[in-house]
Amino acid sequence: MMNSVQLILTLAGCSLMAGCAASRPVSGGPVDNLVRQPDLVNAHVGILVVDPERSVDLYSYQSEKYFVPASNTKLFSLYAGMTYLGDSIAGIRYFQADTALFISPTGDPTFLHPDYARQPVIDLLKARKQPIYLLDSGWEDEALGAGWSWDDYNDDYMPERSALPVYGNLIRWVQERQTGSNANPEFNSPVSVYSIPEVDWKVRFTPDSASRRFRIKRSRDENFFAITEGNEANAYQDVPFITHGTASAIELLKDTLDQTLVPLAKLPRGARPLKILYSQRADSLYRPMMYRSDNFFAEQTLLMVSSQVLGFMNDRKIIDSLLHGGLSGLPQTPRWVDGSGLSRFNLFSPRDFVWLLNQMKNQFGMDRMERLLPTGGSGTLGNYYAKDSGYIYAKTGSLSGVIALSGYLISRQNHLLIFSILVNNHRGNTSAIRRGVEQFLEQVRKDH
Repeated sequence: MMNSVQLILTLAGCSLMAGCAASRPVSGGPVDNLVRQPDLVNAHVGILVVDPERSVDLYSYQSEKYFVPASNTKLFSLYAGMTYLGDSIAGIRYFQADTALFISPTGDPTFLHPDYARQPVIDLLKARKQPIYLLDSGWEDEALGAGWSWDDYNDDYMPERSALPVYGNLIRWVQERQTGSNANPEFNSPVSVYSIPEVDWKVRFTPDSASRRFRIKRSRDENFFAITEGNEANAYQDVPFITHGTASAIELLKDTLDQTLVPLAKLPRGARPLKILYSQRADSLYRPMMYRSDNFFAEQTLLMVSSQVLGFMNDRKIIDSLLHGGLSGLPQTPRWVDGSGLSRFNLFSPRDFVWLLNQMKNQFGMDRMERLLPTGGSGTLGNYYAKDSGYIYAKTGSLSGVIALSGYLISRQNHLLIFSILVNNHRGNTSAIRRGVEQFLEQVRKDH
């Protein structure tokens, strides 16, 4: 039988941050109030709030159980990027020979993305008049992630992944309607529809007299776009295109460059090591990834880490490497399958997220985490935590039946707390559940 001294030593060595199989659930009034609200009575809920300075669980409810985390998965992609990509993003790797330029893509999602005015990669390519060869190797993955919903292919939040993204792997279709004195009676239709960038892909206008909304529908298996005009004076829709590896990117770059990129399987013999051309500051990628929960940025971040660490791009293999490396201390080994959280195959525990957030705070500093994560009234927290602006820094997550929130909370006594709240299989009102979570965290902040 264990004596009292042994028991004390055992409990002291059992970190509440990491979790113990025999740890006692710590619940109480705020937890009960949350899980008993009508919209959560029949749902699965996991809660963990920790004081990291004392390694104490303040509230724990099913915190070791697995949940689909939705976009909270992006916190793991953020960790991977911050750990391995450095302060700036590698735009391309290249080798300049006397008669040609050889480039190797890195998966950089900022290339020709409309959010980034500065484009050093395209500037380099435009400045070269000799042939440009694209090393069409290093991609060992699929365009769509495991477990993604196939019927979301037309939505702007699910672009294909690729080794050489361009324009965010989206085509923007724009409708402009001439009205009033600008309308030209010589034309049957005062509507102009065009794409950014311009494409030569097939389009079809679908007559729909009952339609009031401008909309674009791409064929599932080819870059063929059906266009329905709407009543709006100005409207646009961003639609993912099929990447076909790097083929679509090469086609879209024809009008931008003086010459066509030529695919090449490998570098010529005698070529020197590739140089790196950096494109953007890394945090200029991570901040929108967190603030607007950008799926494409998260996916490409994980692929860029794979390229950096393994020399090729593959989600499954880089995730396995990360879980056996810097993330080997996770309390529960997760099932992690993509960078964005679009997949319902992902399974993490609240304790996993608290552990990760504590690691990131210690490794990168709380100041940087506060710059990257939305606070009350901003980003995906725009409609919540107005009273706690500057006191909460967190990542949201949502899928049908899934609500997640994990991050940092500064109490009224100025104590830093780390929390994760994961809700699965709810059939209630999403806004009401988020308000319930908000009330719970406000009470925690008040009490601690």
